Order: sequence, then C-alpha cells, then structure tokens
Amino acid sequence: MILAFRVAMATALAMPIAVAAQPASRFADTKAVEAVLSQYKAAIEKLDAKGTERLFAADSQIFETGGSEGTYATYLAHHLGPELAAFKSFTFSDYKVKVRFEGPVALATETYRYRIEPKNGAVAERIGVATSVLTRSGSSWKIISMHSSARKPKGS
Repeated sequence: MILAFRVAMATALAMPIAVAAQPASRFADTKAVEAVLSQYKAAIEKLDAKGTERLFAADSQIFETGGSEGTYATYLAHHLGPELAAFKSFTFSDYKVKVRFEGPVALATETYRYRIEPKNGAVAERIGVATSVLTRSGSSWKIISMHSSARKPKGS
C-alpha cells in the first residue's frame, strides 16, 4: 500500500510537468507559424516577394478571391510578382492572426484591412481574410495551402 501511494504521488507530481511541457511546445509552434505569416506579410508590404518561396511547400496551393492560382511558384511568377511591380505601396492595418493545431497541421486565420496604391490608377482599400494550412518541414513551418479573399468596406 505504501508503494502504491508513492507511485500515485510520483505520478501526480509528474503530471503537471508533462502538461506544462506541451503548452510550451505549442506556444513555440504558434510563434513559429506566426513568424512565417509575418515574413510573408512584410514581403508584400515591401513590394518584394524575393525569397518568399522558402515559406511555401513546393506543392502548395494558392486560392485568391474565387480563383485557383496553382502552386506558390506559379502564383508568384504569374500573379503576385507582376502585381507588386505595378504597386506604389501596399499596407496592412488592423491585422490579427489566430492559430490552432489539428494533429501535425497548423490552421491559421488572418483578418486585416489593406490599402493598395498602384503606380497608375485608383487606390484600393479592402477588408481581407486569409486562411492558411501549414505543416512542419524539418525544423520550420511551411504553407501548404493559402486562401485569401477581400471585399470593399461598407460605405465605400
């Protein structure tokens, strides 16, 4: 009985340590996923997507406002790259991100406002949302799927 009590106490004392370790790991994973999304957002604001390929899996899928854009490499070459070259500025505001995990996958939802000032033409102000699926690749996280959409703010 004393042995059973000692085993029970040792187990009870060990449990908080094991439980505490998991949230710390999830916290680190959450911060790593947020960093990937932040690096991508910063590149867009700089109007320079050079090097962002490393943030995406080679077989990633990009969806934007009702259209399938293919892999990130295709999207960058045929859509995003030419767009950024046509912009004078691109700024985000009211940015929020939420990350949750389902097994080995991270699901991220970003909400934001953005303002695009093209080199020629009218300024566009929008409310946007993006959902991304990320998976761990070695020691880093990579986006395997991203879907974004936007609409004009009410009253615009």
